[in-house]
Amino acid sequence: MANLVRIGKSDVETTALGLGTNKVGGHNLFPNLKDEDGYAVVRKALDEGIQLLDTAFIYGKGRSEEIIGDVLQDYDRSKVVLATKAAQDPLHDYQPNNDPEFLTLQIDAALRRLKTDYIDIFYIHFPDETTNKYEAINALVKARKEGKIKAIGVSNFSLAQIKEANVEDVIDVVEDDYSLVHRDAEKELFPYLAEHQISFVPYFPLASGILTGKYTKKDHERFDQYSEAQFNQIIEATEKVRQIAEAKQATVAQVILAWYLKNPAISVVIPGARKPEQVESNAKAMEIELSEQEYKEIDEWFKN
Repeated sequence: MANLVRIGKSDVETTALGLGTNKVGGHNLFPNLKDEDGYAVVRKALDEGIQLLDTAFIYGKGRSEEIIGDVLQDYDRSKVVLATKAAQDPLHDYQPNNDPEFLTLQIDAALRRLKTDYIDIFYIHFPDETTNKYEAINALVKARKEGKIKAIGVSNFSLAQIKEANVEDVIDVVEDDYSLVHRDAEKELFPYLAEHQISFVPYFPLASGILTGKYTKKDHERFDQYSEAQFNQIIEATEKVRQIAEAKQATVAQVILAWYLKNPAISVVIPGARKPEQVESNAKAMEIELSEQEYKEIDEWFKN
């Protein structure tokens, strides 16, 4: 049995490797998705011992949650950790809405789609521009008291917004963009989270594929968010990781995921998958042991 991690100050425990499910039913986000693949991906994750399924209303406008809810009927609910998110308001062109009444309705709707009577982790998916974040988070506090959710999360909040929401230390987990090539969170966010016993879940851990090892310096035009010098440095660092991977009979992506699993600032890493074979490959990261030296080397290779 894999070691379990606790989510914030809650009693939710899960495997350190989860499954991001934006490609499960996320027809509005990705072209040519097939529902049957989505069902197979979720089943494969649970069969591989991955416990946490991370979804959101906006993944297919409820479809991802529905697929997970269907699959869940064939598994022991107590051994699955469900995380979902909401904020996008269908009545206002899917713009973020943090109004407490709206969030309460979204929790109830998610429970119906997931076909369960509780959600392990519920996140406010995006901040809006008007709602006081303390008032917004109180909708989740109320839902927790009612047994609808077990842990309280926010996603894509600035540190100032997290602090506004967390006046009474009720936030258990923060989800945000973080990877070896996008490390802004390390400066101010990570110290605050550690001080307040808040877990961190990074999304885009493989940085849209750049950290999988499948690209070369010739592919710079695919990643125009990086200067040519930055891109070349990333590719060079990835090639160094390949040497570690080959020694461990692993892939570059598996070693990168193993680095996150060893990182004390990270609670759960949630790579996505379109096909069940990708889930199986990602799950192997749980078996890779990086030495302290290997961990530090990878850390240094990707620092600018």
